[in-house]
Amino acid sequence: MSSPEKPEMTLVTLKSVPPLVRGLVRDLRARWALEEAGIPYNVVQIGRDEQRAPPHLARQPFGQVPVLLDGKVTLFESGAIVQYVAERSPALLPSEAAARARVMSWMFAAVSTLEPAASNLQEVDWFHAGAPWAAARRPAVVDFLRLHFGSLSDWLRDRDHVAGAFSAADILVTSVLRMVRHTDLVAESPILTAYQTRCEARLAFQRAMEAHMAAFEHFDSSA
Repeated sequence: MSSPEKPEMTLVTLKSVPPLVRGLVRDLRARWALEEAGIPYNVVQIGRDEQRAPPHLARQPFGQVPVLLDGKVTLFESGAIVQYVAERSPALLPSEAAARARVMSWMFAAVSTLEPAASNLQEVDWFHAGAPWAAARRPAVVDFLRLHFGSLSDWLRDRDHVAGAFSAADILVTSVLRMVRHTDLVAESPILTAYQTRCEARLAFQRAMEAHMAAFEHFDSSA
């Protein structure tokens, strides 16, 4: 859906990232939500040197991506962007109060409960591998994440999605599961494996992933 034809929104992301994190950069979540909502969008890619430049810091004070531009509205933080897009799509965020509350609860659970635990493991494994303190800390980090994944697995035992029908919450929860793709933590649970597979089989995810990866491939070929 990332078409130049009458785009409603613009997504700002990076020109290039290391292969290790391709498929994990958080613009993928925003792309997925936009694809599910059927909202056309443009993409603007910035280089590493532009991340700390005043124009980008004016819209993202931490110099990160993604940023979503919608007319006079500027949003940063992937969770906020997914929510903003979901507000425009009953398929992602229902209007009925109880159903909406369930989705919102799981959206916050994804970014405030599950994601920090997954980020801790990424930090230990990717940025401090080989450090004595990291080796000592890793078992506790894994156990904590495994505990959360166990709770998620229990919740999904008789459910196809976390909050009823597929919603914005599943975009964020699935994105967290993807963060630990370098481990077997998801594979340890057939329920989580089936859930992730089910969500990633959606055409909107596949379109988002294709666009996400193609952007890096285009930069590589033109560099």
